[in-house]
Amino acid sequence: MGTDDAATFRTMLCFLLLLKLSGCDCLAANLDLPQTAVLEGHGFRKELMHMLIDLRPQFLRFPGGCFVEGDWLKNAFRWKETIGPWEERPGHYGDVWKYWTDDGLGYYEFLQLAEDLGAEPIWVFNAGISHNDEVDTTALAPFVKDALNGIEFARGNSESTWGSIRAAMGHSERFPLKYVAIENEDSNYLMFYNAIREAYPDIQIISNCDGSSKPLHHPADLYDFHVYSNATYIFLMKDNFTRTSRTGPKVFVSEYAVNYPRDAGNGSLLASLAESAFLIGLEKNSDIVHMASYAPLFVNDNDRRWSPDAIVFNSWQQYGTPSYWMQTFFRESSGSLIHPVRLASSYSSSLAAFAITWKDNEDMFLRMKVVNFGSHAVKLTISATGLRAGVDTARSTVTVLTSSDLLDENSFSNPNKAR
Repeated sequence: MGTDDAATFRTMLCFLLLLKLSGCDCLAANLDLPQTAVLEGHGFRKELMHMLIDLRPQFLRFPGGCFVEGDWLKNAFRWKETIGPWEERPGHYGDVWKYWTDDGLGYYEFLQLAEDLGAEPIWVFNAGISHNDEVDTTALAPFVKDALNGIEFARGNSESTWGSIRAAMGHSERFPLKYVAIENEDSNYLMFYNAIREAYPDIQIISNCDGSSKPLHHPADLYDFHVYSNATYIFLMKDNFTRTSRTGPKVFVSEYAVNYPRDAGNGSLLASLAESAFLIGLEKNSDIVHMASYAPLFVNDNDRRWSPDAIVFNSWQQYGTPSYWMQTFFRESSGSLIHPVRLASSYSSSLAAFAITWKDNEDMFLRMKVVNFGSHAVKLTISATGLRAGVDTARSTVTVLTSSDLLDENSFSNPNKAR
């Protein structure tokens, strides 16, 4: 199947095409959205949660990276101090981001949120290391035990020590915790890995060491990959995992974003275009890249500690940055059928494109995404292979993510300036 269209410079085009199903045997899974009513009573602001639901997240990584470690271990996130009655939680000083948290959003609430979203929980736990100090191997046993207790809190039956505490809090059913991330990359890593593997052999263990360019020196099911840079670098990263070995652990891109101030500001169109090309590259390499998440997700406009972010809010308003809206083009990607595409254009080096199909109720959809990162408008021909159905043009649409200026940002007063 092919299509001709013009892509104006620095835009993202999304063709949503309804396919005629006669003779088509390409089926793909599509998850239903959860009932938003389940979010009520869990303390989450509904407007923000609806924006999160609209992205159809497949997993929730919590409580973070640097937040878990702390600048100093005395200020690291301690999951046991974030469960139980809110008024009895001691809270702690998040010394990396320089604010006090009452830990009302604790380990239990993160597990609840993942359940409400229909997303897989990914728990990142402290492994005895901070930015400035760490526990000696001879004193590490309590940290290993603490990690095992945290898993038991989520997965243990209501008769187990920590599972009974969860049940007493109102959740007798086990949480389906299948992924944990060990943020310690030194020799202590194996102590955690071996203990978890013995107690929970089905859990997928994520190493925070990058294995994309050279093999890891320790066992893992997945490895954590982070990338923050300027827009051009992120755009060129679209081909990064094409060269990655297909043997060994799979890839979890847990943090990616354009964050150089001159390119990103507080969330620009330029940043979102580079990131969309990067995500297309991850789609193409989904045999090795299993998960990806933009970071950070939320920011309070009255207390910015990092820019840009996907969703901006204050006490009564919220909006999505261009990077948020870019991600809505990828929300059907999980469980879909991928189709290689070929671009015919003299500016192909500044383009990125990919196609997927999925079935929703009785209709089959084809989504073709094209990013023009160059400074020229181009005429191009897109060809996708593996399709066995025609296109119902009358019911198909084209969506464009663009704006009048590359550095345009959204705001409370103009939330759709670049969308």
